[in-house]
Amino acid sequence: MHRQLLEHLPAPPASVLDVGGGAGHQSFPLAQAGYDVTLLDPSPSMLDKARKRLQRLPEETRQRVTLVEADGEKAAEAVNGRQFAAVLCHGVLGYLENPDPLMDQLCQCAAPGGLVSIMAGNANASAVRPALERRWDDALAAFDSSTEIGVLGLPTRADTVEDLSAQLQRRGVEAVRWYGVWLFVDWLDFSGAELDASDKTQVAATAAVELEASRRDPYRQLSRVFHLVGRKRS
Repeated sequence: MHRQLLEHLPAPPASVLDVGGGAGHQSFPLAQAGYDVTLLDPSPSMLDKARKRLQRLPEETRQRVTLVEADGEKAAEAVNGRQFAAVLCHGVLGYLENPDPLMDQLCQCAAPGGLVSIMAGNANASAVRPALERRWDDALAAFDSSTEIGVLGLPTRADTVEDLSAQLQRRGVEAVRWYGVWLFVDWLDFSGAELDASDKTQVAATAAVELEASRRDPYRQLSRVFHLVGRKRS
């Protein structure tokens, strides 16, 4: 996703708002790349994890990061109406029964011409995970369902690229491109195979294959998650 974002982000030190950014796994690498990052999250414990991770980064990077404790549905108020060159919201929408208020905030916080980046569960591939786990009844039901118990053990709702693109368009944001996220590594994980994270050569090769699959049909359509990038109309 970092590589995918860099294809669309303006040059640093452009401003980035990470809504529901948790411990900063997505936005801190952007800060290291020179971007001005504001991480907004409602969870004090997640923000504590973000602070601890931040302390391990160089001082120059730490100075480019601001942490804000607030609900995403109140993001605009929490950042005092500031608008950003890019607004990220990754892995959050699926946990909301009604995502409309958050979608409003994401688009409101993006500056004219700015990006809105959303990562969400792929409803069109909902049967893949339970099938790979040999939960055949769940897999059969997933063909006609957009909800499941996610990897965190919580009920989650999946979306489609078409629906989220339409929702963004109604809010003045045009979909630019979408990518798949987690394809082959998911299949290996669910099948019980292990990847050696300490093998840098294997990790690099895996990442290269995943990046290529994320851009191509039919592979990206089978990814458990998709990454949608939109641009706010000027």
